[in-house]
Amino acid sequence: MQTARTHASAIDAAKPVLLRVPRQTAVPALTVEGLSHRYGTMRVLDDVDLTVARGEILCLVGPSGCGKSTTLRLVAGLEPIEAGRIDIAGVTASAPGIYKPAEERNVGLMFQDYALFPHMTVLDNVAFGIRGVPRSERRVRAQAALNEVNLGQYAGAHPHVLSGGQQQRVALARALAPKPALMLLDEPFSGLDRQLRNQVRDDTMHLLKQSGAATMLVTHDPEEAMFMADRIAVVRAGRIEQIGAPAEIYYRPASAFVAEFFSEVNRMEGHVADGLVETPLGRVRADGLPDGMAVQVLVRPEGVKLTASGSGPAAHVMAARMLGRSSLVHLSLAGTGDDVHLHARVPGRFLPCDAQTLSISLDPEQTFVFPK
Repeated sequence: MQTARTHASAIDAAKPVLLRVPRQTAVPALTVEGLSHRYGTMRVLDDVDLTVARGEILCLVGPSGCGKSTTLRLVAGLEPIEAGRIDIAGVTASAPGIYKPAEERNVGLMFQDYALFPHMTVLDNVAFGIRGVPRSERRVRAQAALNEVNLGQYAGAHPHVLSGGQQQRVALARALAPKPALMLLDEPFSGLDRQLRNQVRDDTMHLLKQSGAATMLVTHDPEEAMFMADRIAVVRAGRIEQIGAPAEIYYRPASAFVAEFFSEVNRMEGHVADGLVETPLGRVRADGLPDGMAVQVLVRPEGVKLTASGSGPAAHVMAARMLGRSSLVHLSLAGTGDDVHLHARVPGRFLPCDAQTLSISLDPEQTFVFPK
C-alpha cells in the first residue's frame, strides 16, 4: 500500500500545475443601493436596497402608496433620483450627478394601461421600440415577437379591435421585442377580469422566463406575487420590510405586517414567560423574545386544525361556508373574558353543523409571535 501511494505521488509531481481561477460572479441585471426619494416634503422611498439576477422575476408587493411604483419609475429612468445608485447590467444608470434617460437603459417597460398607439397597426406598435436596425429587420423581429404571444395573425389589425387580454399581450411583445436586459412591469394585469387575469399572467410568466430577461414586477396583489415571483420584496412606507423566496416570506414572515399582508390571521395577545406565551388555544413558543414582553400571536386560518374529538381547547361552530377549493369555518371559543372568534380554513369540503363542538390544535408553521 505504501508503494502504491509513493508511485502515485511521483506521477502527480510530474504533471503540469493548473492554477485555479476563481469563478467570476455574474453581475446582477439590476442593483439598487441606498435609493431614497421625495416628492416635495414627503419621503416616498427610504434607503432601498435590492438586486435582480439575470432571468429572475422579482415582485415588489405592498399596499397602495408604499413606494413600489416609484421604485420602478426611478429604475426605468422616468425621473432622476434624489439619493442612492441604480446599476443596470453593471453600468451605473442613476446616481448623484449621473442620469441616463430611459431610452439608453436597455429596459422594457409595460404599464397597466398598455399605452398602445391607436393609429398604428399591431405590428407597428411592436416594432416601435426596436432601434438601431433597418426597417425590414424591425418588422421581422416584431412579427416574431407577435408569434411568440400567439398574435401573429393580428399584425395588420389596430389595437381597438383586440380584447383586453390581447392588448396586454401586444404590450408585452412590444416590451420584449428589443430584447432588453431588464423588464419592468407595473400592475400589468389589474385591468383584466379574474379568469382572464389568471390565464394571461400564466402566459406572461412563461414568456418572461423564455426570454431570459431579468424582471421587476410591481403588484398590490399578494397572490399574484406568490404566483409570479422567484423572489418577493415586501414594501412598507418606502422601505423593504422583507425580501426572499415566496415560501420564505409566507412561512417565515419578518413582521406582523408581512404575515397579515399575505393572508387573513387570527390574532391573540399575551406576555412571554419562560419562552412561551399563554393563549386561549394553549401555549405557543416565543423563541428569542424576553420574558415579560407583550406580544401578539398570529395564526393563519389554515393553521387552525379541527377534529371531532381531541385534547385541545373546544370551540363551537358558528357557521361553515364552502369557498371552492377550501371551506371556511367560523368558531367561537369561550375564554376568561370576551369570547374568542376564530376562522379555520380546511382543504376541500368540510361543513360541520352550526353549534357543533370541535377540538382545536395549532400548526406551529402557521403560528407567529411578534412584539406587540
